[in-house]
Amino acid sequence: MPKLIQISDCHIDDQRIAMGVDSQQNLQSVIERLQSSKFDALLINGDLTHHGTTSSYQILKSILSPIKQPIFVIEGNHDHAQNLGEVFKENLFNSFKLDNWEIIKINSVQVGKTSGLVVSTALFELDKACLNSSAEHIIITLHHPIVPMNSSWDDELSLENPLDLFQVLDKHSKIRMIIFGHAHEAGEFSQLDKRIISCPSTALQFNQETRIGFNEYELNQNGTINLKTQWI
Repeated sequence: MPKLIQISDCHIDDQRIAMGVDSQQNLQSVIERLQSSKFDALLINGDLTHHGTTSSYQILKSILSPIKQPIFVIEGNHDHAQNLGEVFKENLFNSFKLDNWEIIKINSVQVGKTSGLVVSTALFELDKACLNSSAEHIIITLHHPIVPMNSSWDDELSLENPLDLFQVLDKHSKIRMIIFGHAHEAGEFSQLDKRIISCPSTALQFNQETRIGFNEYELNQNGTINLKTQWI
């Protein structure tokens, strides 16, 4: 069975300290853990850097260099689309496949805003991608939370139009899971038999959790998923 690793909200900056922590060292600790793990792909769910500078993406790329498996990245609200594209052009994607699974990205970033929004054209493209998918099972990934986090997190900073997104998601029975970052905490929810998973940050958590972490998914042939949140 394929194994997908999801990390998020690395917040790498030109300086080692970002958001009051050494985000570079924290990510290096995660990468060191991953080097001893067998997996098939690494997904980074946005906010790769803190200020979106070209040099910070280059620092991030250097930290990630020990990873030999394919790396896929999506944009977060802290990222700069042009600079991200310059350094990680080969890692950007609309979708990718792992065995009989397909991981499909949807952009939720609004320029200049912390909260997310999925525009109508993106919803149309998502619907079309799910309809045209030849995979048996689908995972949807975006940066912003699509459900209330039931925590100290401010849900007004999440996706502004989740109902619009669910109108598309609920049409497709092959969707098994929706995964996101942004909230800097681990969490699991569900709707209509679809698992909804929040990824912890490799930099720091916004709740009382003092560790950094990432999510590990074993994707079974029958459409079930074994999830383990790994903490460091």
